[in-house]
Amino acid sequence: MKQILYTEESDALLLHLLFVVLCILVLLIPGVAIGIKLFVLVVVYNFAVPVVGKKRGHEAWIGIWLFALILSGFQVFPDWFLSDYLGVLVFPEDGFRKIGTVSGYMAGLWAIPIFIIVYSGTRVIKRFSTKAGYAAAALLALIIFGGSEATLWILPSWYAQNVSMVGHVALYILIPEIILGLSCLYGYETIRMKPHWVKVPASFIVMQLYLGSAVFFYFIFEHLGLFRFVAK
Repeated sequence: MKQILYTEESDALLLHLLFVVLCILVLLIPGVAIGIKLFVLVVVYNFAVPVVGKKRGHEAWIGIWLFALILSGFQVFPDWFLSDYLGVLVFPEDGFRKIGTVSGYMAGLWAIPIFIIVYSGTRVIKRFSTKAGYAAAALLALIIFGGSEATLWILPSWYAQNVSMVGHVALYILIPEIILGLSCLYGYETIRMKPHWVKVPASFIVMQLYLGSAVFFYFIFEHLGLFRFVAK
């Protein structure tokens, strides 16, 4: 009979629960710009994961985190394209410097959900099967990214506009976000035993797939009106 949680998984769960508590405490601090708060949280997370992973002997954390951080940096480009060229994504003034039209902390913020998705997917693969791992990655991507769209406008950090939405969730981006979760897991699994430098081209390819998917489904949903057609 499988253990409910192994030590590595317990450490990961505890680290992320503590991070959630920290997020709540930091976000409740009055008089500090939201961009500064999010930058601090991004720095703390991207410091804590490799340090705790190294200290506790969880070498897999470091590999996944490095892949996630590199990909997070590349993810500025899709966000920039969607906000500046298509005008469907808005990063309001939040007290932090921007990269083009994208809040600068986004270059590290993507690492948080990507690490969670990839790490969870790898653990499910190890415990059960490859199919189960990819199913878990797809479901987590939908929950995390969809949940972010539904809630982060409150801060405000970013929000969608000029597209078909349910509440504050842009419909066209849901499938690309699921594809992102799957491609992150596949990309990492493909190169996890290779030298660290391979993570750079691998993460760049994942970013391009996400950008292409976002543009394709924007075209299908918004230009061709697939959602309006289905709704009828």
